[in-house]
Amino acid sequence: MSAVASNKPSRSASAIVASTVSGYHLLKIDGYSRTKGVPSGDKIKSRAFTLGGHRWHIDYHPNGINSEHADYISLYLSLDDTVTTAVKAQHRFSFADEVKDQAPSLTTAPVKNYASQNGWGTSMFIKRAELEKSNHLKDDSFTIRCDIVVIQDYRAEDFPETTPTTFVSVAPSDLYQHLGDLLKTEKGADVVFEVGGETFAAHRCVLAARSPVFSAELFGGMKEGNTAGVVRIDDMEAQVFKALLCFAYTDSLPKPEEEDVMYQHLLVAADRYNMDRLKSICEEKLCNYITVGTVATILALAEQHNCEGLKKACLHFLGTPANLRALLDSDDFDHLSRSCPSIMKKLIAMLAFK
Repeated sequence: MSAVASNKPSRSASAIVASTVSGYHLLKIDGYSRTKGVPSGDKIKSRAFTLGGHRWHIDYHPNGINSEHADYISLYLSLDDTVTTAVKAQHRFSFADEVKDQAPSLTTAPVKNYASQNGWGTSMFIKRAELEKSNHLKDDSFTIRCDIVVIQDYRAEDFPETTPTTFVSVAPSDLYQHLGDLLKTEKGADVVFEVGGETFAAHRCVLAARSPVFSAELFGGMKEGNTAGVVRIDDMEAQVFKALLCFAYTDSLPKPEEEDVMYQHLLVAADRYNMDRLKSICEEKLCNYITVGTVATILALAEQHNCEGLKKACLHFLGTPANLRALLDSDDFDHLSRSCPSIMKKLIAMLAFK
């Protein structure tokens, strides 16, 4: 019997993969107005930093890289002078406040050969006039984020002969929507809270799962609520408790009208109910509202509720002599010294070095 020839062609596949290391560096320009006196073409060099096994620095040209670009801020990324070999990499400059949780994609950024004497960047990052009108400039400072992808090598790999076909598309999680609807419709609610003259129906099991304090109050030896299932909460505004419930059910917050005030009240509520994630979110939000007029209140809040990150942000703000002097000359300083005497040693020490 003769063999039957197969008409099916032989197939194989491989792939070339770029091995990369990525990261970013934040460069804060503190005292922007004072850098405007730097002549066009001159630069201010950042501190060196390490990424992908190489030392880098950023060149900041406050009046452009040359006279042609004197109205612009120019930014360039270079390898440190100690690096002797060229490095293939991609980079992108952006304002730090434009980048939230996800880094900007660098897939479209060109791959460049970087050397100590051959930096790459943008001569027209932003016009100074545009920067000075924007929200990026706060308290005479702004922060640049430089995302970098270092290409270490290229390698060949086997590639599956065929790619499985996907027949099923899995929808994203909508648990938060269902729980949010449960709170909104009050279906199955078994406890009512009275806060600030308003009532809120909720579900004991949901709150107990989200807060150990709620768990103890609603199911433990501290069980609260009368026969009608009403729990009265003092020392809290109704809108604050409403936002707290929203977070407990959906892990998100509605956008408040007076954000800084609401986040201060929510931080206190989150600490009261041991809701650590909500507390850290409020800390992070309040870091963006530190000004000469609010720093005393926020610093006292951070000290009283053990918010180390927020306290450091306040002390960093007061590290600027003008900001510290403004606080010392204000009525808020007297209130801070009475409410948080423990923080006074740090402020006095800071003043001694000014």
